[in-house]
Amino acid sequence: MGLVGQLLTFPLAPLRGTNWVLQQVLETAEREYYDPAPVRAALSELERQLLNGDITEEEFDRREDELLAEFTWRTEQQRRLNS
Repeated sequence: MGLVGQLLTFPLAPLRGTNWVLQQVLETAEREYYDPAPVRAALSELERQLLNGDITEEEFDRREDELLAEFTWRTEQQRRLNS
């Protein structure tokens, strides 16, 4: 962009800056939302509950299936974001 183009679009600089900040916030929020780490922690806690006898084997199986489905979905979404 030449000098004239820069001068003519100078008033739009705050909008470009705001757009960049919003894009960074969105990308960070998506990375955190799709992070599979909380699901891993929930699976560990679920296993601890089973070993302590706090839940039955059937309850463990049901909740484990739900968490594994969530883990798979988050992992796929995170992979999509990184590509």
